[in-house]
Amino acid sequence: EVKLVESGGGLVQAGESLKVSCQVSGFSFGAYRNYAIGWFRQAPGLQREEISCFGKSHDSTYYADSVKGRFTFSSDNAKNTVYLQMNSLKPEDTAVYYCVADTNLVLGYDSCDALANFGSWGQGTQVTVSS
Repeated sequence: EVKLVESGGGLVQAGESLKVSCQVSGFSFGAYRNYAIGWFRQAPGLQREEISCFGKSHDSTYYADSVKGRFTFSSDNAKNTVYLQMNSLKPEDTAVYYCVADTNLVLGYDSCDALANFGSWGQGTQVTVSS
């Protein structure tokens, strides 16, 4: 069973940075050729939004236009953990951030939709950006 635990959320001011983490258990990054993993967020009253996702099958990372150039996805295979470094945060980045993963999923190059529909979700971590 895939389990994901997010951490690192908090309250920051606009313009500041924050790094959230997602500890993955149930599968090892190094042992799977087609896993996919990524970050989504949801603010109150708004639809879920894809942020960034990585597909091992094509070894590339997708970023939504709303975060491109500000957010960076990374992973540490030794720790089986992925991260989302968030810089130049804005009040509109305020949301619950979720980590999602699937052990066998080929993602498209321009969307994380398949991951949202088929992956396992963490419980989320709250990020609040004050103006």
